[in-house]
Amino acid sequence: MKPAAFDYLAPQSLDEALAALGRNGSEAKVLAGGQSLIPLLSFRLAKPAVLIDLNRVPGLDFLSERADGGLSVGALVRQRRLEKDPLVARRAPLLAEAMPWVAHPQIRNRGTLGGSLAHADPAAELPALAVVLGARLRLRSAAGERWVTAADFFVGLLTTALEPEEMVVEVEIPPLPARTGWAFLEVARRHGDYAQAGVAALLTLDSEGRCREARWAYLSAGDAPVAAREAAAMLGGEFPSERLFDQAAGLAAEREIDPAGDIHASAEFKRHLARVLTRRALTTAAARARAAAEASPGGPR
Repeated sequence: MKPAAFDYLAPQSLDEALAALGRNGSEAKVLAGGQSLIPLLSFRLAKPAVLIDLNRVPGLDFLSERADGGLSVGALVRQRRLEKDPLVARRAPLLAEAMPWVAHPQIRNRGTLGGSLAHADPAAELPALAVVLGARLRLRSAAGERWVTAADFFVGLLTTALEPEEMVVEVEIPPLPARTGWAFLEVARRHGDYAQAGVAALLTLDSEGRCREARWAYLSAGDAPVAAREAAAMLGGEFPSERLFDQAAGLAAEREIDPAGDIHASAEFKRHLARVLTRRALTTAAARARAAAEASPGGPR
């Protein structure tokens, strides 16, 4: 099919883009990489009156280190850059590790961070990563700006906290605490397909080797990224072990996720995948946290 007719705008500045979005509101769609939007237009699942192309807007493709050691990332930074930039690998290794799982290189060459987050596909990797990393999103409109945490940004299926006249312009990723390990795992029918289950995890140890904090979130497990808060709380103050990880993974799989069955896998099988992936991800994250502790000045106590 061909897209329905629409007016095309190519603003040359952010102010011009925001003004166009303010005039058209819910009748407009914003084009960044287009890797999700163009198929929706072609199948007429989206029929905007106006398409606002951001690719000529300068200043939205920045990637820099913050004073606290975290990252500031512009909404138009391409996914391939997140995969390959050494600054991302140093400051947000979980993000760098997960990016090769996102679709295919041709798609990552065009797809953007802001576009994926704003699209809010629950089967996509970047929304779950944003939640686990504790990211904050800067939303702009012609009237001003506001900051929203990733945990509050994703509301439901393809639904976010964005108002019709707003767009994502920046994502802040805080630094990882000391003695923190990470892991990302997913299972798909073929590499590059949507995952049947996936998990992104962070685990921080205290100076005694106990778990000070654990965070993990699932993709393809509900209508939005699903953070396993109840299961993660089980790990607090405990020494990491495979038995503990299996218990936490089982709790999350049974009580915190709600995967939908499809022609490729039943909901029960997806729960099984989530449990296995969680146990493996936590084991890897704990091993990396121990390695980080041993490499820190003074090493473990």
